[in-house]
Amino acid sequence: MTKKILVVDDDNAHAMMLNTLIRDWGYAVDLADDGSTAVEKVKQISFDLVLMDMKMVKMSGMDALQLINAYNPALPVIIMTAYSSVQTAVKALKIGAYDYLTKPLDFDRLKLTIDRLFEQIFLKTENQDLKARLEEKSLNHDIIGKSPAILALLDTIQMVAPTDANVLIVGESGTGKELVSSAIHYNSPRKHKPFVRINCAAITETLLESELFGHEKGAFTGADKKRKGKFLLADTGSILLDEIGEMSLPMQAKLLRVIQEKEITPVGSDENIRTDVRIIASTNKDLKKMSEQGEFRQDLYYRLNVVSVEIAPLRNRVEDIPMLALHFLTVFSRKNQRDIKGFTPEAMDAMIHHEWEGNVRELMNCVERGVVLARSDYIDVQQLPFYESQHMDFSSSQADLANVQLSMIEEKAIVSTLESCGGNKSEAARRLGITRKTLLKKLKQYEEKIKTVL
Repeated sequence: MTKKILVVDDDNAHAMMLNTLIRDWGYAVDLADDGSTAVEKVKQISFDLVLMDMKMVKMSGMDALQLINAYNPALPVIIMTAYSSVQTAVKALKIGAYDYLTKPLDFDRLKLTIDRLFEQIFLKTENQDLKARLEEKSLNHDIIGKSPAILALLDTIQMVAPTDANVLIVGESGTGKELVSSAIHYNSPRKHKPFVRINCAAITETLLESELFGHEKGAFTGADKKRKGKFLLADTGSILLDEIGEMSLPMQAKLLRVIQEKEITPVGSDENIRTDVRIIASTNKDLKKMSEQGEFRQDLYYRLNVVSVEIAPLRNRVEDIPMLALHFLTVFSRKNQRDIKGFTPEAMDAMIHHEWEGNVRELMNCVERGVVLARSDYIDVQQLPFYESQHMDFSSSQADLANVQLSMIEEKAIVSTLESCGGNKSEAARRLGITRKTLLKKLKQYEEKIKTVL
């Protein structure tokens, strides 16, 4: 839908010029020749932006701004003012103006300001929409996404979960195999029974048997008391054997017997104990290939692989990145007590085009870092961990920064950034990763040099 802008200016010639110019940029325009008319139009018509002169005869832009802001504080207002009235414009910012531009207007800067405003509004709306979808209650246990791969995965889970079949979950590290196993268990008839997890790669071979099947007191050095194993703890429920491809061949043989006989024998005991456990196994390895090469028991492979669930790597489902990123943003903003609203377009674009070798786990860490380091309401590309490796240039020019005062570096950064964006303070603040309010404070410190830019 075409955005509608209200231009408020009692200089008819200037207003008509802006009308023609802004229409050429693809926006709809309405005109008002004084502040009181502007206030009435805002109450009657839905506008996306008000571009208003500060000095008018019947009602000043300042008075109109206060009334518009009281009626609709979400409606952005950009003030136009003479350079000599910049102090008044700063006051307007404090009472709710989005930005101000000095006359005579720089039309390129005007277009950039308007375009950037609507881009930020679109991003905020999109983030709110994603938040609403993420807050919907579901039984998918944080499996987030809208890609064909995720939709197919959810469909498979829905079909598999109600059964009692063993499941083999296959996927690269960091893709969310444990989340899928949880979704299968908690959507099954066993959902009110125990769900026990064990990482086969994290336990030595000598201890794994005891961890799985338990042991008797004195069964081995250090076994000072009887202990139940994971299979007994998971009785009538489910057990996740994570990274099962790391299990040794002797342990595989013992696990095969448990699956076939549905009973366990604790280490140091002659007693066989019946168990009723659904097995969910996961791996990042190709078990079929391993079984063909004699590295994994073929009979065990077929016992585990009654149903195979494959999780696609994140690089093959980029459609899911915005939803996942926003989910982690919500989680880590709450955890770190930060009020971060979203991501800049540049940051989101960088994340979408990143390879994500660590998959969802890498994305999660990336967003947490961004939340901690963000200097404004939105995470920018500079706060992403892979930005530094792609953009840092360890040249002699950086070496020259040794022993230079931080204030001088900051001053140079602010002046250079303002120059590169035509003096637009909102754009400069965004690029510098600070708020407009912080930038205005900095401008007072470097007032003389900043004047040459503006």
